[in-house]
Amino acid sequence: MKRIPLSSRRQFLAKSAGVLGFPAIIPASVLGQNAPSNKITMAVLGWGMMGPSNTNKFLAEADCQIVAACDIDKRNLEKAVNTVNAAYKNTDCKGYHDYREVMARKDIDSVMLALPDNWHALTSIEAAKNGKDIYGEKPLARTVAEQQAIVNAVKRYGRIWQTGSWQRSENNFRIGAEVVRNGLIGKLTHVEVGLPAGHNDFAKTGDKRSVTPPPAELDYEMWIGPAAMQEYIECRVHKNWRWDYNIGGGQLLDWIGHHCDIAHWGMDMDSSGPSLVKPLQVDMPPRTDIWNTATKYRAEATYAGDIVMTIAGGHDDIKMGTKWIGTDGWVHVNRGSYDASKPELKKIIKKREGDKVVEAATAPKMGDDVIKTRLYETPGHHRNFLDCVKNRKPTVTPVETAHRSATPGHLALIAFLVNRPIKWDPVKEVILNDPEASKLLTREYRGPWKLEA
Repeated sequence: MKRIPLSSRRQFLAKSAGVLGFPAIIPASVLGQNAPSNKITMAVLGWGMMGPSNTNKFLAEADCQIVAACDIDKRNLEKAVNTVNAAYKNTDCKGYHDYREVMARKDIDSVMLALPDNWHALTSIEAAKNGKDIYGEKPLARTVAEQQAIVNAVKRYGRIWQTGSWQRSENNFRIGAEVVRNGLIGKLTHVEVGLPAGHNDFAKTGDKRSVTPPPAELDYEMWIGPAAMQEYIECRVHKNWRWDYNIGGGQLLDWIGHHCDIAHWGMDMDSSGPSLVKPLQVDMPPRTDIWNTATKYRAEATYAGDIVMTIAGGHDDIKMGTKWIGTDGWVHVNRGSYDASKPELKKIIKKREGDKVVEAATAPKMGDDVIKTRLYETPGHHRNFLDCVKNRKPTVTPVETAHRSATPGHLALIAFLVNRPIKWDPVKEVILNDPEASKLLTREYRGPWKLEA
């Protein structure tokens, strides 16, 4: 068979794309990842809280071309398509109502998923089956079983996965974890994971807490998807779905994939987890409330080596962020901050003093370079994903890491619901000797939706 030159292939494919009604952009998957002028084509799904910010990040990358947007609210879909087309100054980005139509497009290399938790599993698995690489939001899914199904699908179909746990791409979080991994605070004994508490009216719905017909622009049946059907109430839909256990997991699961993710990084627990999770305190509204997720909570997880992790929201003694405590000091990281118990440990990171950035020594004067174990450093979280799509190497937050980072939060929630400690096998990933608690690792899907194992 005569080989067609690459330039001729590009011309043929570009003409074919135009005939089919798709933008004349040749995806990296067609040209080969190392083609000199390839672009990673992308579809963005979900235009609520994280969708716009993630999309803008990818729009800023020259080797990424967003060609499709999907949302089941016509108002949000219009905003998404207009945002992308305005950035490119064309009308190439097409809008979709059904995520399955997007996944079926052969000219799309990757997807960005920013959807309510109840939709994470089905869309992620469909993307993997259709050969898409995936940038997906945290927590990985609404249940542990869904997370396991996503991990299996990503591995089975050989896809690249990046979780929106972007803190791993920030210097202060990485360096804090490196301090711990290099033994600079001695033997690790305790970890504090401080998360938010309460409920926030992100959608600014005010007192819109009565049952009404859903707006004509929203396909509410599809929005509920595999979750249990319930009456439409505006204040528990867009953005505020987090405060309804039917769809989301409250502040605990909304944030566990951030600060517990960093905690695990420093603990070297990206492929493991706790063996015991105890419920210590929880303020839980009645399940019949419109916003019924825990508003104040505290749990304790025990790991190998007798390391104890406290996961808490709404307790003054546990600061927001991640704090590792060892036999010879501590280090604490949060967004925009880094602190440590000893001056020499503080010198490891750049410190901001007012408007002046002071570059401190890269290592304290404790002999030779004390940071011998270096952790994954990225040029930016979204940039890291695109680079890995090209080189097929793992991202800084691959799928199993996302699964393990969120699992302690899921187990804490289950412990709160059954009001007793949970024994967990981190190898087999099962709850031991507690059938009632084990049932909460998964949940029944509303037909016709089914979860693939």
